[in-house]
Amino acid sequence: MNIACHYAAAILPALLLVSPASPCRADEPSVAGQWHQLFNGRDLTGWTPKIKGHDAGDNDADTFRVEDGILKVSYDKYDGPFNNRFGHLFYERPFSNYVLRVEYRFVGEQIDGGPSWAVRNSGVMLHGQTPESILKDQDFPVSIEVQFLGGDGKDPRPTANLCTPGTHVVMNGRLHAQHCTNSSSDTFHGDQWVTVEVEVHGNQLIRHQVNGRTVLEYTQPQLDPGDPDGKRLLEAGAAKMLTGGTISLQSESHPIEFRKVELLELND
Repeated sequence: MNIACHYAAAILPALLLVSPASPCRADEPSVAGQWHQLFNGRDLTGWTPKIKGHDAGDNDADTFRVEDGILKVSYDKYDGPFNNRFGHLFYERPFSNYVLRVEYRFVGEQIDGGPSWAVRNSGVMLHGQTPESILKDQDFPVSIEVQFLGGDGKDPRPTANLCTPGTHVVMNGRLHAQHCTNSSSDTFHGDQWVTVEVEVHGNQLIRHQVNGRTVLEYTQPQLDPGDPDGKRLLEAGAAKMLTGGTISLQSESHPIEFRKVELLELND
């Protein structure tokens, strides 16, 4: 993409990874470039798990694993019900301006004790805080969530939706405080593979695409001062406007598989 966007990562010690961004033209088409494989297809090198109730780096019950070239989120080794043990798998680097491509599918059945809203529900978190800065019993990282939903076999259920743990965005020129917002995507029933691309331009624009079609876009992701976790980051000195941060894959009680997680960085 021919844009004038400068990428730079600034680390707020042990709190939030953000990076300044200059104005950019986000309405031009992407150009072919070098895709970076965040998931190497062999193991979890470069990734750090953070599961509620556990310290960063503790991959409790082998929740995140690689088998047969697939990154899996599984619960077959849990010794009881899910009990709100929400988890996230963080990539080691922050990013600000990029295109992220994820191929995923839901499999199997939800673990006992998972919340009803989490059936065939997962996602990827963008512009997030570091795993080390998340409180031990914090449910979700402060971030922008691209929510993945699988169909129930009969009803419409779009994917690549927006959820905002500890954050807000601007949509249609107005501050958008609704926690979750549906996209205009199709519904994907069963265990079929789905490709989601997220085009991210710092604080200027985030665009969701499903199988090549734009289904949602918004601007100005920012910390929510009314949310306890967002407020904590602001009080520690984090900038309100989010211009970059961590990327993490979600564990919300329903097994999900990822066969591709790749990123095209957009530089000057």
